[in-house]
Amino acid sequence: MQIENALSDQLARYLDLASGEVKLTAENMANIDTPGYRAKGMDFEAEMRSAMDGVQQGRAPGPIHVKPEDGLIARPDGNNVSMDRESLNLAEAQLKFKTGVALLRLQYQTVMDAIHADK
Repeated sequence: MQIENALSDQLARYLDLASGEVKLTAENMANIDTPGYRAKGMDFEAEMRSAMDGVQQGRAPGPIHVKPEDGLIARPDGNNVSMDRESLNLAEAQLKFKTGVALLRLQYQTVMDAIHADK
């Protein structure tokens, strides 16, 4: 019996992207005092669209496309990481991850309800 379906695959990729965003933000925060370090980011929406196309076409997940963040103010040492910005990004990524977990839990609860319907 197969429990997984396209929706659970999509949710799994959503969680992968959200955790990737958390890791990227943590990397930026860890390098806040590194001279010359440039903040990195990702376009979550574009990555999600690509992941959904991959699910529909049966492709394996690809790597997350990381890009340097442009338009940030650099300090005299060349570092452009802002703790305020990164804290906001981290909170947003954590919210995305919690939402994905809740949706996946609902998906599997539906399956469990169907299994236990005869009791």
